[in-house]
Amino acid sequence: MSPCKLTYFKSQALGEAIRMLLHYGNIEFDDIRIDFEKEWPTYPKESLPLGQIPILEIDGKVLYQSIAICRYLAKKVGLVGTTAMEDYEIDNAVDNLNDLRARIAAGFYEQNAAVKAEKMEVIRNVTVPFFLNKLDAIAKENNGHFALNKFTWADVYFTGMINYLNSMVGFNLTENHPNLKKVVENTESAPGIKEWVERRPKV
Repeated sequence: MSPCKLTYFKSQALGEAIRMLLHYGNIEFDDIRIDFEKEWPTYPKESLPLGQIPILEIDGKVLYQSIAICRYLAKKVGLVGTTAMEDYEIDNAVDNLNDLRARIAAGFYEQNAAVKAEKMEVIRNVTVPFFLNKLDAIAKENNGHFALNKFTWADVYFTGMINYLNSMVGFNLTENHPNLKKVVENTESAPGIKEWVERRPKV
């Protein structure tokens, strides 16, 4: 067993950026994947800090909250800023991306079918275009990155979630936004991440 263990579902979603950061830093870890339908209903959630995953067991501690885990790993692997202001710029970019994720998820996971249809129509036609245009402009200003004109964990966070976001809205978010596409390309060509993307499970 590796001294580092990631526990998440058999999906990318909120766990993939964590996996990418671990591979980028060449940090060996056990990639524990839980089947949402078969295993999660009976999983001992009382053993989890907030009854949810992902969790990362590393250096003798159990870390939770996906963004906090990503930020922690980013510091370990050198994908953060060098000043408080630089870190703010990266954190700001991540918060923008998480706002987009949260708004899409609010519609996608709506239980009432009629309400879901209405919400998703607004999300696809109003919310998503608004965010994509803003984010694409930011990526353009930063030469294919979200902050500081260089590769940071904000780029990894977006790239790790992109397939999840695409699946929720039903189309490729980067298709008509070349600068966002460049963010993904830059991230997926980074050492460690490139090799991981080439061999990761197709989920």
